[in-house]
Amino acid sequence: MVKIKDIELGEFPLLLAPMEDVSDPPFRALCKKFGADLMFTEFISSEGLIRDAAKSVQKLDIFEYERPIGIQIFGSEIDSMRQSAEICESAKPDIIDINYGCPVKKVACKGAGAGILQDIPKMVEMTAEIVKSTKLPVTVKTRLGWDESSKYIVEVAERLQDVGIQAISIHGRTRSQMYKGDADWSLIAETKNNPRLYIPVFGNGDIDSPEKAVDYKNRYGVDGVMIGRASIGNPWFFREVKHYIRTGERLPEATLKERVEVAKEHLRFSVEWKGERLGIVEMRRHYANYFKGIENFKPVRAQLVTLESYDELQEVLDSIVESFGSMIYTS
Repeated sequence: MVKIKDIELGEFPLLLAPMEDVSDPPFRALCKKFGADLMFTEFISSEGLIRDAAKSVQKLDIFEYERPIGIQIFGSEIDSMRQSAEICESAKPDIIDINYGCPVKKVACKGAGAGILQDIPKMVEMTAEIVKSTKLPVTVKTRLGWDESSKYIVEVAERLQDVGIQAISIHGRTRSQMYKGDADWSLIAETKNNPRLYIPVFGNGDIDSPEKAVDYKNRYGVDGVMIGRASIGNPWFFREVKHYIRTGERLPEATLKERVEVAKEHLRFSVEWKGERLGIVEMRRHYANYFKGIENFKPVRAQLVTLESYDELQEVLDSIVESFGSMIYTS
């Protein structure tokens, strides 16, 4: 049984990665439905929380059925991060997670996210302060290092454990790689096999099939895997991985009818949570993934990303099975 402090996650938990503009409550609801064991919010700016910025505060919304759920924060100032952890605690998550992995320029070049990998002592000090500021278990998501010459993750994980983190998720790339090339899981395995490390180690990067999830489980010995891009438009992925672990067999792909029903559910929750206008607009980024691989779908997708009426969108979604149901779906 894998545990983060007292939180039981099962024998080989599947984690939903915190993804900006993706891992919101509507999407998380679907991932939970299809088997995610632990989920995280989109990453939240510590400065935004302290300033009470509406967008940051809204990201604190969590629901009972999501548990266990972690709120993820990022920032470059130790005091701001400590204060934001205290604010997050009032939202009653199960975990506070620190983002030391985001590689995007606007975050990393300000010393937040993966940017802090250039200053490991500050990373350790910040983590220690956050651990002291909350009664909740604190976890970390990070990368192998800033670049090829600074892949210190084995030592870093040990130092973070020593100041009190309860688990670590490691993306198998450096910041300089961004999302290019293949993720290197050998250093994730080395971290896991460090005899001084006793906290759970979750691997992240390039898990895009049930077969790969099981292969990496067996090959690298991680306690679980964190799934990101493979779940976008495909919340069934968690169910497929669990079935494959249990049986060694692949589940059939979700049918077009299932895809339509889940897209409608996603849209409905998006509108309920964000309001009609914003819910419709922010749902647009998901349609291409839900209906990827359908021939001659472009005109329908054009409607889905331009219509502004909830009822009209429902009608278009309902028409998809009738129009394309006989076509072979290829993911």
